Amino acid sequence: MSINIPDCPPSLKSIQHYLKIAAEHDSRDPVVAYWCRLHALQVGLKLTTKKTPEETKVFVGVMDWLEEAKKIYKENEAISNEVVAQAHLENYALKLFLFADKQDQEQNYGKNIVKAFYTAGVIYDVLTTFGDLTDEAAHNRKYARWKAAYIHNCLKNGETPVPGPMQSETPNQGEEGSASDVSQPENTNSQTFGFTNITPATPPVPSVPSVPTSFNNSLPDPNAAMRAASQLPPVPYTPDPNPGGFIPYDPSQQPQPTPSNTLYGDNSSSVAQLSPDQIAKAQKYCKWASSALNYDDIKTAIMNLRNALELLQTGRDPA
Repeated sequence: MSINIPDCPPSLKSIQHYLKIAAEHDSRDPVVAYWCRLHALQVGLKLTTKKTPEETKVFVGVMDWLEEAKKIYKENEAISNEVVAQAHLENYALKLFLFADKQDQEQNYGKNIVKAFYTAGVIYDVLTTFGDLTDEAAHNRKYARWKAAYIHNCLKNGETPVPGPMQSETPNQGEEGSASDVSQPENTNSQTFGFTNITPATPPVPSVPSVPTSFNNSLPDPNAAMRAASQLPPVPYTPDPNPGGFIPYDPSQQPQPTPSNTLYGDNSSSVAQLSPDQIAKAQKYCKWASSALNYDDIKTAIMNLRNALELLQTGRDPA
């Protein structure tokens, strides 16, 4: 595809990182590229009421690209269907987030981990195109943005980053720091850095501790850190053999169940009457199992699948 999008003028600087991430994904994941540019357009149009010629050229360039992309990828549901698109981006952001978190826990610090956390934060921003983020996604976005800036500054200053969330020195400050506690990173709207308790390969619904008083000292210039992260090369990528990531469910194509007593005896075919909350929890178990398999954590995947199966069969949450 031809790309004729001029550089952003200063007034549109806050959408430049969306366009950069889009450009990095043009060949590796057109779905991510499409929704990053669409989000950039939507945000940009809200920034100014009087469009300058420079701004208009950027908007027209993005709109032309989007129209061409819709024609080329008209068979791709992750572009034509918002529900499929949202699931695709959520999965992509979570994979990046878990990759970066795993590198953090293993203390494999370098440019890749900074770029992965940074890109995950941007993709979570793009997901707001479809509405409010889930609590898990919102917390992951805050954590990813903070971690990208924190690790970047540590490496820049010759310091060794501390893996995992920063421990608060002043407990019981409240559930979440306010926007005044930290400087906002450049190119964001109202997001602030935050923290979550992350367990690699088995992402829980995280909590957000209070912002420690030492946070400002640990990030002397978060704006510079985020700008530097945006200039890093893309994270190494292995092409997905199923780029859309979704296979329509066809009952006739599903394998027929075979009798099994390995998990729950004769109740293996029973089905409980579940509430919407219970169904959502079962979906989370399946999602966590899938995430664990991305990192060959078979034990965790089996545990989460068993939890999902018990919940679906008995209505009891084993957690």
